[in-house]
Amino acid sequence: MLDLAGPLREWIEEGRDFAVATVVAVGGSAPRPPGAALAVSADGTAVGSVSGGCVEGAVYDLCLQALREGETLVERFGYSDEDAFAVGLTCGGTIDVMITPFAGGRRAERAALAAAARSEPVALARVVRGPSGLLGQALLVRPDGSSDGGLGGGPELDRAVLDRAGALLDTGRTGTVELSEDGSHCPGGLTLLVESAAPPPRMIVFGAIDFAAALVRAGGFLGYHVTVCDARPVFATRARFPQADEIVVDWPDRYLRRTETDGRTVLCVLTHDAKFDIPLLTEALRLPVAYVGAMGSRRTHEDRNRRLRDAGVSERELARLRSPIGLDLGARTPEETAVSIAAEIVAVRHGGTGAPLTGSGRPIHRADREPQPV
Repeated sequence: MLDLAGPLREWIEEGRDFAVATVVAVGGSAPRPPGAALAVSADGTAVGSVSGGCVEGAVYDLCLQALREGETLVERFGYSDEDAFAVGLTCGGTIDVMITPFAGGRRAERAALAAAARSEPVALARVVRGPSGLLGQALLVRPDGSSDGGLGGGPELDRAVLDRAGALLDTGRTGTVELSEDGSHCPGGLTLLVESAAPPPRMIVFGAIDFAAALVRAGGFLGYHVTVCDARPVFATRARFPQADEIVVDWPDRYLRRTETDGRTVLCVLTHDAKFDIPLLTEALRLPVAYVGAMGSRRTHEDRNRRLRDAGVSERELARLRSPIGLDLGARTPEETAVSIAAEIVAVRHGGTGAPLTGSGRPIHRADREPQPV
């Protein structure tokens, strides 16, 4: 739901009533992950998606029903073998969707939407399975540990959810949490969906070359905040990288030491120049970032590894390095190379193999966990 913060905040400011359908659990080859949402206003306007098209019409009708009745409800959608035209998922998976009406009230959700629309980090925990009196209850969690709203199950439950939701917010992840109704951390009678809204992850591209210009465009397309860093001011210019969010003229290793990174940050080293690469990669491979890749031929890679070992980089640290950078797509141009690098980043971050889907027999969509009944 927090992905729709912009338009939903506008609806709130305009005083519109609306309902939000949120994917709260998935099973099998489901098309959208938990947190994906479709919102429908009282006048019939719709934004977002819960299935990429398979069940949008049925969910749209359920949103209007929730607005009429003022009740939160949960519906499961799956594949129908008997009738190919029945409402269901053609991909064969299942999704559980919670539909929540927003017609006054909903303080925690409204505050979370406002914060997410301002690009402020925030997590929203909502009860998606449990007693009817708790279903749909919400708690907003901020990085400083403060909160808004409540789950209606007592302070111990709120404190337990605050702890678990805060951990997910730290990494910018959306996921489910299992708790007992008394707030104990043993799986019990409650399932909560915790949605995290955090600033865009960072992509830092070192080396202001033509390949970097193409990678900047690919990074922006994937939703990264992209920084280009190079020690040479004649190359690191806005004219060469008009689509970069930030351009930094500095020695790469010095900049990396003083800039902020986290577990979602990806570092792409395109300089393939030892005087830049070795001190930079020595620093990068010791940071808890999502991805470190370095451009160069296999000969350059072997020489770089030798120099890194001489600089004190351990074998465990060296194993994190993706070099030569990118997947084997047969890329030739800067644009094709950028696709190769971007594809590897997606695969590394989400556990993909990079192998063709044709004939593989593997599920197309991966879930972090098995679906929980709601």
